[in-house]
Amino acid sequence: MKLDLVWIIYKSNSQSAKEEAILCSESLSSLGVEVISSESGLEFNPFPNLLSETNRLPNLAIILGGDGTVLGAARHLSIHTIPILSFNVGGNLGFLTHDQQLLRSKDLWVKLKKDQFSLQNRMMLEGKLEINKTKNNEIKRKNLFWALNDIYFRSYRDEISPTCSLELEIDGEAVDIYKGDGLILSTPTGSTAYAMASGGPILHPSVEAIVVSPICPMSLSSRSIVVPAGSKLIIKPVGNKNPRVKIWQDGVGQSLLQEGERCLIQKAKQHALMIKLEKSSSYYRTLTKKLHWAGSLVNGSTEKKMQNAH
Repeated sequence: MKLDLVWIIYKSNSQSAKEEAILCSESLSSLGVEVISSESGLEFNPFPNLLSETNRLPNLAIILGGDGTVLGAARHLSIHTIPILSFNVGGNLGFLTHDQQLLRSKDLWVKLKKDQFSLQNRMMLEGKLEINKTKNNEIKRKNLFWALNDIYFRSYRDEISPTCSLELEIDGEAVDIYKGDGLILSTPTGSTAYAMASGGPILHPSVEAIVVSPICPMSLSSRSIVVPAGSKLIIKPVGNKNPRVKIWQDGVGQSLLQEGERCLIQKAKQHALMIKLEKSSSYYRTLTKKLHWAGSLVNGSTEKKMQNAH
């Protein structure tokens, strides 16, 4: 991998992430690499400014923060096929990030230059907000957006009624009307996030599919389903007068879905390019550690018990 230009995106309001960004910048600069650093957070989005010069795109984006910082970067960088290398600095669970200690590796940058890493293609979702108000029933697109984790729908005015009714159509066929707190459409990457908290299944990142999970449904028959990645899903608000539903992408508010409008969700054409270092944990080990499964496996006590038994 060439390292002519590298972007370092660090979590805003995190002193540790800022300090780590300075250290990374100094290390790369000492190797003759041009570095541009910028903070990222809910109140500050650096990507429109950074991407304004498309002839100056980086070879690599280093993300220092938690999963939220990575998700924000992926939404903007994936369409430009910019690889992402992320480290959990000041974050929480860190499903998508490497351990911070790997930044201390003396040969980290050398390994990157020698292509001693793997590149994972993470499936993303594409959302299109559409409206049908023309005389010849032509569909007009109002908005286009992407998500690495999920796109979900919830009532716009919780203080009036926390529930909403959403019609789901898959590949031109009406499937169900979900009445409850909302509906989540998730990628395999996002299956361990909001969808899992709503009772959905966990999908390995290499299994490309879309998980549909109702949020607190009012019917016991409403269950999570998994559909092929090539499916086209349409969500429409129904039922109440002037229903307004808010669309969220990766936990960030996107836009409103109102009466007469619909949202088309499908697999995005581009993938998020995630760099995986050789010494990083396997996906199953990550699940075990982050979700606190099989504590004896994590601690290695199972192996010790087996050895003592012999």
